[in-house]
Amino acid sequence: MDDLIRLMEETGLPFAYDHFAEGEAVDPPFITFLLPSSDNFSADGTAYLKIDVVHIELYTDEKNPATERMVETVLDRHGIFYDKSEVWIESEKLYEVLYSLKGR
Repeated sequence: MDDLIRLMEETGLPFAYDHFAEGEAVDPPFITFLLPSSDNFSADGTAYLKIDVVHIELYTDEKNPATERMVETVLDRHGIFYDKSEVWIESEKLYEVLYSLKGR
């Protein structure tokens, strides 16, 4: 978790784990990140290699390729492979760019 926090700090964007607390919301762009599941490798009935699935969610109020590149540069600099998807959240009037990755 400490490594993830350092990565988030490198982006220079405000960030929180899962969500910002009520009353502490920030204006976009911002990031939330979470570890929603694991994809462990097992051998002989044991979690031989523990692998966390990590979601880094970038929120912007307009399509912002420069901000996306900034996040991707941090991930690339650390040799982190990720899958990327995007969705417009009508109710929030925000774009969510999701970076899914796996880490140990």
